[in-house]
Amino acid sequence: MAQEFAISFYRSTAWKKCRKGYISSVNGMCERCLKDGKYAPGYILHHKISLSPKNINDITVTLNWKNLEFCCQDCHNKIHMSIYSSTAKGLMFDSKGNLIVIV
Repeated sequence: MAQEFAISFYRSTAWKKCRKGYISSVNGMCERCLKDGKYAPGYILHHKISLSPKNINDITVTLNWKNLEFCCQDCHNKIHMSIYSSTAKGLMFDSKGNLIVIV
């Protein structure tokens, strides 16, 4: 669910057009799965640089295709797990969401 500060952005015509065009450009497929040679439909259009109250009006962040990635639910969960999850010292999550030991 969108945070309060972003609700009007996600309802905007500009976002809806950007979203539709981007998803069409990747044929509706999860970009991370495709990199791994798997075929899965995307579900969430992810902003690589997270939206915040400071950048919500900056179209170079909000509507920039270079800041977008279409992901399936599993890949999107892995992204956020690696960003927001804390782990014990010496452990971390890799880009696929696997727990690994830091050497």
